[in-house]
Amino acid sequence: MRIFAKNILYSIIRMNFWDILLIIIKFAGAVAVFIYGMKLMSEGLQKVAGSKMRSIMGRMTNNPLHGIATGAAVTAAIQSSTATTVMVVSFVNSGLLTLAGAIAVVMGANIGTTITSWIILLGLGGSAQSFILPLVIFALAAPFMLAKGDKAKSISEFIIGFGILMAGIHFLQLAMPDLSRHPAILQLINTWSGWGYWSILLFIAIGAALTVLIQASSAVMAITLIMTANGWIGFDIAAAIVMGQNIGTTLTANIAATVANTAAKKAARAHFVFNMVGTLLTLLILYPELNLISSLAELCAGRAPLFAFRLLPAALVPLATTLFHTFFNIVTTVILAFFIPQFIQIVNLMVKPQPEDAEDEFRLRFISAGFTNTGELNLQAAQNEIQNFSKRILRMFSFLPGLRTAKDDDEFNRVLNRIEKYESIADRMEMEIAKYLTQTAAADLSAQGSQRVSSMLRIVDNLESVGDIIYQIAMTRKNKRQAAVHFDQDLNDNLNHMTQLVQKALTIMDDNIRNDNHHINLQAAYDAEQEINRYRDTLRARHLDALKLGVYDFAIGNAYSSLYALYEKLGDYIINISEAIDDSVKAASVLGNTDPHTPAKHPSTTR
Repeated sequence: MRIFAKNILYSIIRMNFWDILLIIIKFAGAVAVFIYGMKLMSEGLQKVAGSKMRSIMGRMTNNPLHGIATGAAVTAAIQSSTATTVMVVSFVNSGLLTLAGAIAVVMGANIGTTITSWIILLGLGGSAQSFILPLVIFALAAPFMLAKGDKAKSISEFIIGFGILMAGIHFLQLAMPDLSRHPAILQLINTWSGWGYWSILLFIAIGAALTVLIQASSAVMAITLIMTANGWIGFDIAAAIVMGQNIGTTLTANIAATVANTAAKKAARAHFVFNMVGTLLTLLILYPELNLISSLAELCAGRAPLFAFRLLPAALVPLATTLFHTFFNIVTTVILAFFIPQFIQIVNLMVKPQPEDAEDEFRLRFISAGFTNTGELNLQAAQNEIQNFSKRILRMFSFLPGLRTAKDDDEFNRVLNRIEKYESIADRMEMEIAKYLTQTAAADLSAQGSQRVSSMLRIVDNLESVGDIIYQIAMTRKNKRQAAVHFDQDLNDNLNHMTQLVQKALTIMDDNIRNDNHHINLQAAYDAEQEINRYRDTLRARHLDALKLGVYDFAIGNAYSSLYALYEKLGDYIINISEAIDDSVKAASVLGNTDPHTPAKHPSTTR
C-alpha cells in the first residue's frame, strides 16, 4: 500500500504546476460553457412559455398523477428542477397546492431531469458537433422564419443555448486529461472501484459532493458520461455517481432552505427524503437491476443480451448509464407515489411549524435568502410575497380604531407600538422585495416579464407609502392625545365614516393584487377613490364653515383636518396600486399574451 501511494504521489509530482493549472482552467471553462448553454436554453423557454407554465401550475389539482405529470412536463420543458421547485414552494405557501401535491410535482421533476441526460448522450457523439454552427445560423434566422418580435428572440436564444451546450460537452471531452500518461491515478480509480458495495457507497458520496460543489446536476451527469466514454469507470460506478448526483441536487436545495420559510423547508426535505429512500431501495436490488439495464442497452445496440453488466462493452456504458438514470427516476417515482402520506408525516416531524405570533415579526414567506435566479419563474414568488405584504398593510390599518377607543395610556401605547412595528416591517419588506425583483430583472426577462417587474416595483413602493401614512395617522392621534385635544361625537363619526371608505378601497386593492393581473376590478377601485375624494371635499367645506363660526378652536380643527387629509392621501396611494396592475395587464395584451379584463380607465376627481 505504501508503494502504491508513492507511485501516485510520484505520478502527480511528474506533472508540473503549469500542466495541472492548464487542466483545471480547461475543465472549469468547459463546465462554464456547458452550464451557460443550459442557462440560455432554460431562459429562452421560460420567456416563450414562462407565463403559461405558471398558469399550468396554478390550475393544477392536488391529484398525485396530475402533479407528477405536470412536474415532469414543466421540468423537461425548462430544463431546471430548481425552477420547478421555486414554483412549487410558492404555490404551497399561497394555499393553491397542498404539501402532498408539491411532493408529487417534485417526484415528476425528477423524471423531467432525465431528458437532460439524453441530450448529453446525443452530444457525446462526434456527429453532434457537426451541427453546432448550423444551429447558431438557424437561430439567427429564426426571427425571419418562425416568428417576429420578442418571441422570436426567445426561440433564437433557446436554439443558441442548445448549440452552446453541445459545444460545452465537446469541450468537456477535450478537457479531460489523458490518464494513460498517469497510470498510478488510473490504478487508484480502479482500486476504489473494486471494493464491491463499499465502492458503490463511496461513489454515491462522491457524486453528491460533486453536485454540491459544481451546483449543477446536469454538469455532473455530463462528466460522468464522459468518464464512462473514456473507459475510466464501469457501469456500476457510473450508476452510483448518478444516485449520488440525485441526492446532491437535493442537498443544494436544503442548504438554500436553511433560512427560508416552513413550506420551503418541507418541500426541500421531502425532495431529499424521496431521493434517499429511492436510492436505498435501488441498492437492495442494484446488481440485478444493472444486469437488466445493461441487457436493454445491448438490445438497443442490436446485440444479444448477456444479462451481465460486467461484460457490457465499454462503448455501450454511456447508453446504459443514461438508461439507468431514466429507469431509476421513473421506477422510484412510480413506487413511492403510493407513500406520499408517509412522506408528509416524515417532513412534518423534521420541520416544526412557526408560532402564530410570528405574524408580528419581519419574515418573508415566499422569498428565501438562498436566491436562485430562475428568470420568469421568480415572478410567482414575488407575486405571492406582494400578496403577503398587502395582507400585512390591511392588518396594520385595522389597528387604527384601537387608538381612538383605548381606555388608558397603556392600551394606547400597546396599539401604537404594534403600528410602529408594522411600519418597520413594511419598510423592510419593500426593500427586500425590490431587491429580489431587481435581481430577477438581471436575468434578461421577456418584455412581458420586464413589464411585470416594473408593475411590482410600483406596487411595493406604494404599499410602503400606505404604511407610512398609516403611521402618520397614528402619530397624529398620539400628538392629539398628548395635547389633550378631544373631538365631539360628530367629528368622530365623520372620521369613522372616512375610515370605512378607506377600508373599502383597501379591500378592493387587495382583491386586485390577489387576482394576479387577471380580471382586476379597476372601475370599483376608481369608484372607491372618488367616494373618498368627494367625502374629503365635504368634510373640508364643513370644517371651514365651523372655523368661521367658532364651533371648535384651532387645536381641534388642526388635528381634525390633518386626519381626514391623511385618510384621503391613503386613497391616492391605494389607487396607484390598482393602476400599476392595470398597466401590466394592458402591456401584456399589447404583447399578445393575454386579453385585458378591465374596463377603460376613467379619470378620477382631483386629488
